[in-house]
Amino acid sequence: MAITVKDFSEMIDKDVFTTKGVYCGRTSDVYIDLDKFRISSLVVDAVRDSFLEDLVGNKKGVVIPFSMIESIGDIVIMKHISPMSIPKEQPSEPE
Repeated sequence: MAITVKDFSEMIDKDVFTTKGVYCGRTSDVYIDLDKFRISSLVVDAVRDSFLEDLVGNKKGVVIPFSMIESIGDIVIMKHISPMSIPKEQPSEPE
């Protein structure tokens, strides 16, 4: 399914939700594959009290592959991700 937008600025500073309606954050940047002349990913900032803030902790945000984006309009809708599918860092054992 192709997503069409008239201008890259239409994708910046949009709220991002998953297909299950979970708030993830706001888009802050777009990565473009210049070899293929297409968008490769969106950068989503993990804002306070968002789903991504819980997943990434103190990191600023995440890069979402464009293949995970379902639609772009007044908001951005991406495929739902589960915290169970993301490996957590293992605490190091005390010596």
